[in-house]
Amino acid sequence: ILWKLNDSFIVLRAGSRYSLVGGNLHISHLNKEEDVGIYQCLASNSFGTIVSREASLHIAYLENFKTQRRSPVRVREGQGVVLLCGPPPHSGELTFTWIFNQYPSFVIQDTRRFVSQKTGNLYIAKVEPSDVGNYTCVVTNTVTKTSVQGPPTPLVLRIDGVMGEYEPKIEVQFPDIVPVAKSSTVKLECFALGNPVPTISWRRVDGASFGRKVDVNKASGVLEIPYFQQEDAGIYECVAENTRGRNSVKGKLSFYAPPHLIEKPQDAQKPIDDTLVWECKANAKPKPSYRWLKNGDPLDPMEDRVQVNNGVLTISSLKLADIGMYQCVAENKHGRIFTNTELRVIAIAPDFSQNLLKAQTLARQGGDVLIECKPKMSPRGMISWRKGKEALREITVLDNGSLRIANVTKMDAGVYTCVARNQFGVASSAGSLLVKEPTVITSPAGHLDVTVGESIVLPCQVSHDPTLDLKFTWFFNEQLIHFGTHGGYFEKVGSRSAGDIMIRNIQLRHAGKYTCAVQTKVDSVSIATDVIVRGPPGPPVEFKVSEMTESTASLSWGPGLDNHSPILSYIIQARTPFSLGWQAVTTVPELLGGKQLSATVIDLSPWVEYEFRVLATNSIGTGEPSKPSKKARTKEMPPRVTPARVNGGGGGRSELVITWEPVPEELQSGPGFGYVVAFRPHGAQGWMQAAVTSPDASRYVFKNESIPPFSPYQVKVGVYNNKGEGPFGPVTTIYSAEEEPSRAPGRLRARSVSASEVEVTWKPLAWSNNRRRILGYELRYWGERDKQETASVIRTVGNRTSVLIKDLEGSSTYFMSLRAYNSAGLGPQSAIVNVTTKKPPPSQAPVKIMWNTSNSKVILRWDQVHALENESEVTGYKVMYSQDKHSRPSVVETNTTSLELSLPVNQDYVIQIKPFSEGGEGSSSRQITIPRIAGGTTFFFSDCVKSS
Repeated sequence: ILWKLNDSFIVLRAGSRYSLVGGNLHISHLNKEEDVGIYQCLASNSFGTIVSREASLHIAYLENFKTQRRSPVRVREGQGVVLLCGPPPHSGELTFTWIFNQYPSFVIQDTRRFVSQKTGNLYIAKVEPSDVGNYTCVVTNTVTKTSVQGPPTPLVLRIDGVMGEYEPKIEVQFPDIVPVAKSSTVKLECFALGNPVPTISWRRVDGASFGRKVDVNKASGVLEIPYFQQEDAGIYECVAENTRGRNSVKGKLSFYAPPHLIEKPQDAQKPIDDTLVWECKANAKPKPSYRWLKNGDPLDPMEDRVQVNNGVLTISSLKLADIGMYQCVAENKHGRIFTNTELRVIAIAPDFSQNLLKAQTLARQGGDVLIECKPKMSPRGMISWRKGKEALREITVLDNGSLRIANVTKMDAGVYTCVARNQFGVASSAGSLLVKEPTVITSPAGHLDVTVGESIVLPCQVSHDPTLDLKFTWFFNEQLIHFGTHGGYFEKVGSRSAGDIMIRNIQLRHAGKYTCAVQTKVDSVSIATDVIVRGPPGPPVEFKVSEMTESTASLSWGPGLDNHSPILSYIIQARTPFSLGWQAVTTVPELLGGKQLSATVIDLSPWVEYEFRVLATNSIGTGEPSKPSKKARTKEMPPRVTPARVNGGGGGRSELVITWEPVPEELQSGPGFGYVVAFRPHGAQGWMQAAVTSPDASRYVFKNESIPPFSPYQVKVGVYNNKGEGPFGPVTTIYSAEEEPSRAPGRLRARSVSASEVEVTWKPLAWSNNRRRILGYELRYWGERDKQETASVIRTVGNRTSVLIKDLEGSSTYFMSLRAYNSAGLGPQSAIVNVTTKKPPPSQAPVKIMWNTSNSKVILRWDQVHALENESEVTGYKVMYSQDKHSRPSVVETNTTSLELSLPVNQDYVIQIKPFSEGGEGSSSRQITIPRIAGGTTFFFSDCVKSS
């Protein structure tokens, strides 16, 4: 590594301020007289030398102001003034501020005061009395961050009067031409003195508007353009104006850019005597010039074989002396760039060691074959071929030395040798050519016509050289078929010499071109089969509704795909918000043939929103439906459908209750739907009418004191909507409300049946008369500790005259009353009667049950059950027996404490015993299991003592 300063080599000595650190130049104790300049690094090794780009070193500093005093500046009020800064010697960019009188009171820039960052001067456009004082210029070096202050300049007002108004005088302006580097930031300064204080404005002379990135600071007279580009170049004008006049200055911003590489030469390795062409290209403004270096020195273009033309270097007849490192230098007055590229020139004898001929080359009989020969040699010499030991003369040798044999025969098989020669030597390499039988597809090219759902086999059978392996590949519409995917439709069914495939359950989407490609190491062949799949038609298209009436819709459509089977007919379907899915509709014409592309749907309901769709049918089947039409509503009309199930009756006194089933919304034929209820006494001439405005209403009640009870009326219910009235339904006879029963039932009797049950009986009333009916009776009962209002209620229907009350408490008194009822309500209450339930049955269960068996008989004995004081006396026992715990038991009653049972042998029995009394059944003993009868064994259960 070597370094130059201003084109002189830097000598590195012990104790010098210069030293190398990993190739980098390290300078200690910088000196602005000795170290400022242009530096460049040179790197060398056995391949050559390259130089680095140039680096310019500047040393920033800022000296102090001279200390002499500055004379006062005298101005009249209203006059403009310039206070000079006069910065001291320096290097590096400066910024300027001014102190007014004393720190930290700084001059604030506005439309009247301006501090130039180019000169440092302070400009006051129009002096006012408040401006009188001392002004000090402060200079800061942006690199060293140091600041110095100049001596103060006093500003005083003259006493010879006030300055009158005058036109602007531009004191701060920019040069006529300002060169600006690409992507840099440019600031233009413009400020004028004047009275009144001038305003500053900016414009482009070509009339173009400023982009959003341009910052115009009118207060300080600065125009700033960041990231300067070619489109920002042009003539800019600063205009200063007040009421006394106008002045302007113009300057041109010119765009420049240092070179930027867009095409760089690449390292090259060339044979001797070859030609080298390297192109170096850069963008720059102004356009760059080019020169070339070799090993750090300018390239000598004196030889004819070395040419440099606008960045293109050409060296013909390359020599070993041309080896080295080359650099292209692209430069203009704003900068230069360097490229680094290596050239190697090789000169070697032919060598096959890295690229021998293929040991075996396979060829198809009747085809073409290429045997490649690519020895490494420089310069390129001569290539020749021989077969066996004989030289080949009438053959095709390509420019790259490879051997091409057309229309290969069995005679062409053998050993081939490629021989390479140049001035440095000779080498050869050999390989065998094997000739194979061609592969031929024996299946004919096909055309298949199938129906959706069928399964077909596509054949692909071949004859081929038996020494070669076959590879079958199938394509569908030129896309590779991946077996095992595609939903499992495709399956291989071929053998070693056949690549047949099966398509199971073929679908419409499987129609197209199928190609079988067969490949060996020497050739490849293919065959195509076109498959047509016939199926139900596709959905009809362009389906629309053109007109709607009260009950019809005019439809039209276009035919969809017929899927290779002519369309035979169409079906129209419709749905409404009230239908269960899509329903077939009636059309005119009734049958829609395959050529019919329009129809009128009839028998529609008025004022209903419909959607329609059409389906096509061919000999294969019915296809998918068209897209549904837009929703369309039929026109309104007077209603035609009357309510169903007109009925009535019941209700309160003096009421006629009329009921019906509401008309569904889809049959109301229009908005404003309601009902007209007409009624008259049976046999009368005129009708009374009432309107019911709710379409959901299902009853009407006519109340009038003159209505006789339970009288027949003729009733009919009609309909209407906003379009008018519809028909009345058929006449029905109903009855007005009847009167409630007028008499109470007689002879109410109550009898205790057990501790929990009471039987109540009464004498019935007459079933009906002209004004009232008896529909049944209502029994109310309550305990002696309860209130009548909380009574339990039992209702009978029809002409029953008794009720059994259950689930009562034993030894308790109950009260009860009875009323008749009908649709009008309850009749008067009967007299209240009472009854006391029997004592409850014994609570003790039978114990000490003994049994023995003898000759298919079972003899049972148990202890007498004694009732407690508040229980009813035992009047007998019930013995229940069954073959298992779950079957229905047989029951035998006895009034003693023993019983003999005749039971079949070879069966187990389960036995239980419970006492009973007039209060009901008592507690049951626990279950006793008697095993199959086999002798005379006796068990005593109560105390778990077993004896035999």
